Amino acid sequence: MSDAKPSDLTKLTIAGARDMLSSGEISARELAQAHIAAVDAADPLNAYIVKTPEKALAMADAADARLKAGNAAPMTGIPIGVKDLFATEGVRTTACSHILSGFEPAYESTVTQNLWDAGAVMLGKLNMDEFAMGSSNETSHYGPVKNPWRATGSNSDYVPGGSSGGSVASVAGYAAMGATASDTGGSIRQPAAFTGTVGVKPTYGRCSRYGMVAFASSLDQAGPVTRTVRDSAIMLGAMAGYDPKDSTSVDRSVPDFEAALTGDIRGLKIGIPQEYHLAGMPVEIETLWHQGIDWLKAAGAEIVDINLPHTKYALPTYYIVAPAEASSNLARYDGVRYGLRDVPQGGGLADMYETTRGQGFGPEVKRRVMIGTYVLSAGYYDAYYLKAQKVRQLIADDFRRAYEKVDAILTPTAPSAAFAFGDKSDDPIAMYLNDVFTVPASLAGLPGSSVPAGLDADGLPLGLQILGRAWDEETVLKVSGVLEEAAGFTARPQDWWRA
Repeated sequence: MSDAKPSDLTKLTIAGARDMLSSGEISARELAQAHIAAVDAADPLNAYIVKTPEKALAMADAADARLKAGNAAPMTGIPIGVKDLFATEGVRTTACSHILSGFEPAYESTVTQNLWDAGAVMLGKLNMDEFAMGSSNETSHYGPVKNPWRATGSNSDYVPGGSSGGSVASVAGYAAMGATASDTGGSIRQPAAFTGTVGVKPTYGRCSRYGMVAFASSLDQAGPVTRTVRDSAIMLGAMAGYDPKDSTSVDRSVPDFEAALTGDIRGLKIGIPQEYHLAGMPVEIETLWHQGIDWLKAAGAEIVDINLPHTKYALPTYYIVAPAEASSNLARYDGVRYGLRDVPQGGGLADMYETTRGQGFGPEVKRRVMIGTYVLSAGYYDAYYLKAQKVRQLIADDFRRAYEKVDAILTPTAPSAAFAFGDKSDDPIAMYLNDVFTVPASLAGLPGSSVPAGLDADGLPLGLQILGRAWDEETVLKVSGVLEEAAGFTARPQDWWRA
């Protein structure tokens, strides 16, 4: 048994805990118990919507037996949270939508099954924007997640970003060592930047989508949120892999991502896209970007100016393609097969569909379904959806040409730090602009990460984004690790929610 306090155990990295578990310095049960207490203490953040303490202890005991037998995997005994769009067998899975209230899957998503096979321990299900549609975690049926960070001298609550708000808040608030998340247009990277955590979106097809509640099928991709780049490398290695149950999963071997963290980027060419210098961007974002360039240059990388000329079309393209796919995916929620059913008195089948969807979907989901249905409708398909798909290819071609000259690309992750609740919820366009730096790589299916690199004038975290070639997460992680080391970001939120 360890002499460490439970609060000390929750401050460990995944890599540090792995080593202590392996040496027998701590047990998986001790680690789970400390995190179960931390999950309860973090209730004010509203990060967890389902807690699974009994399951966590049973999985921890199995991990201890595995450690004792000497057949542990890198994630054995590591307590994690699971975003609520990953199906978990026998544990409520709703994508934080009222329409899926009470749904308990009879199957497990491939990503979570991979983690359980690697010995990870499940703490519970994490809050998120409804059906992953949002950039602030204000659209959840279960209420908003609060960012563990607050502006200096402020008692106001700030958004954690979205849609993976529960994932980043639990990790930043020491209520999980890591968390599964998903990224459709930036839903891993943007909230990671808002909370001082590391978020990695792998190449589309690297992680299976089987058992993930779908938003936009050609964009959705699972990835990890952790507190360090090394931890993300470890967790991604456990999550990834070919899955014949997912037609978009690609049959490629999974590299040793942790081994890629050599700290040596001498000779690598890092692209700086001129189109990401936006008019009106806060000076501190621009300053941090230049600082990141200097850090990589000092580490031996060569800085190369590049052009991604179709970047300005990425956001409107995304907000045609993603809602179109959402309207198709969400058509299955009709009140018949699972979830909510609202039946009006004397109504027919069509009335039941309308009432169920009207009650079951929140305003943002309804907005995107209506947009998507419109752009797919007769007379508008060619003008909107088909044209958007052509522009999407042009954006992907921009990246392909850029990677003929460079090995990775450095940009800001988000155009601002976290903002207060309500600041943008009445203006959908202002909210959508949060994704301006993350959407292009999503449309191209490319891997990317966000690394915490500094604080703004109010003491809120800011992130830098590293993008790479398809299937080259190793370079993304290598550059991320060097950036992390150079930034030396050690700031952590005050534990105001434990008071």
